[in-house]
Amino acid sequence: MAFGKKPDGAQRIEIKPLNQETIPLDIIGTAAYVTNKMGPGSKKALRDSMTGANKKDKTAKRGRPDKDFAAEFEGSLHRDVEKGWVGIPAPAFRSAMIRACSNANVVMTEGKQCFFVEADGVDEDEIPLVRITKGKPEHFEALVKNSNGSTDIRARGKFAAGWEARVRVTFDADMFTAQTVANLMQRAGVGVGVGAGRPFSSKSAGCGWGTFKIKTSDAA
Repeated sequence: MAFGKKPDGAQRIEIKPLNQETIPLDIIGTAAYVTNKMGPGSKKALRDSMTGANKKDKTAKRGRPDKDFAAEFEGSLHRDVEKGWVGIPAPAFRSAMIRACSNANVVMTEGKQCFFVEADGVDEDEIPLVRITKGKPEHFEALVKNSNGSTDIRARGKFAAGWEARVRVTFDADMFTAQTVANLMQRAGVGVGVGAGRPFSSKSAGCGWGTFKIKTSDAA
């Protein structure tokens, strides 16, 4: 059969043009947002453990090395490489919406194909960011459990409840309405959250951080 021809009696398949829309959703944090970026120091330590560099350094001290908490705090922030503002990874909002699909009778794989969060900038690791428009990061230290069971103290940035951001969501308008997207983001803010200690944390039930609600939207 020649390419481009259909056999007699076969039904022709027609695909409509892609119909995407973008809506801005202004959100406000109902709890603190705690940053959880892996800083340069943590990356180096992890890389050294993989390459054996720490074992080759005979001058390295045994036990835990001295920690620079101020540097760790700064390293936990996602900063735009051009203007220096602090943001939240755009994929965090997209992941939260996809996870919220499971409670809204929407197949998560469909959500992966239909929802995308637009970036306001990128950090040094090329991670797309949504800018935090209200709030400033405070130095915050918390006890955490390492994978080996030991206890550690980590310095992170914390935005107090009331932080704000504008999340621009691009979606397939043939699959969902703007109101549906806004409702899904609302569910994501209540039950999933973003950042460290969020309700739907991968390793715990969270600390009650990272929740948000829609403040205003074109859909609303």
